[in-house]
Amino acid sequence: MQSKPLRAPRRVSRSTFERSAVFNPQDPKIAIVFNLVNTETATWLTSLRGAALVAAESALLREALEDVFGWEMLQVGRWGGGRELLAASRSRRQTVVSNDAGAVGVDLCARLTQLPILSDSVDAVLLAHTLEFESDPYAVLREVDRVLTGEGQLLVLGFRPLSLWGLRAASSGGGYPPGLRRLLPAHRVRDWLILLGYEVTLERVYLYEAPWGEPAGVGRTLQRGWTYPWPGGAYLLKARKRVYAIPPVRLRLRERAQTIGGLVKPATRSGSTKS
Repeated sequence: MQSKPLRAPRRVSRSTFERSAVFNPQDPKIAIVFNLVNTETATWLTSLRGAALVAAESALLREALEDVFGWEMLQVGRWGGGRELLAASRSRRQTVVSNDAGAVGVDLCARLTQLPILSDSVDAVLLAHTLEFESDPYAVLREVDRVLTGEGQLLVLGFRPLSLWGLRAASSGGGYPPGLRRLLPAHRVRDWLILLGYEVTLERVYLYEAPWGEPAGVGRTLQRGWTYPWPGGAYLLKARKRVYAIPPVRLRLRERAQTIGGLVKPATRSGSTKS
């Protein structure tokens, strides 16, 4: 009986999929992640329009991160050319998690719906347009809720559907910025956060400019002016994870009736007695 020759495994084109791994020299048995890398989004972020947006959001987060402290801050999803959004972080350590292993500034490569991080171990999380580019945004939000510690803070950046940026994204076939899957309004993300037990402490609208032409400065992008009355194209949500301690219910033991000479002591009635 002749054995059949072994068939070589089918090769996947690297232009379609990029092979990335979370590698540990001491224990290489970690994981191999195959992900579809959207190079159009990375290219757009390096353009004049994309770089101006990242610079404006970095200035916005510089103010929003003034009261965010802790040991560990996590940025879930890559946005920008490096670590510009975490430059003003006051946490002891900052980590960028992305499913794009070849990106600059990425510290950990993993699926965003299955983070290899312990539960209740992160003090602050930043989602910079991450929910709009993922196929299951609510699953990403629940995973972030798992790793975020009690009283930790969550910051979410997103584009507004009812704006010029939302209009261009809806009219474009591939989304705008390129690779955008959906537009999530602020009220929907707020409802998700309230459902998970968060308290929204800050909501701010920014990006007061049109998504075409030459990009404006940071000041014009963050604040509305008389000469550019465009509606804000993006929003910032800042929320705190609330943990309410439930006090234990103490059972009251029933008092035993006292006896007087072998007889039960009569119970006293409240109120006046009739003579």
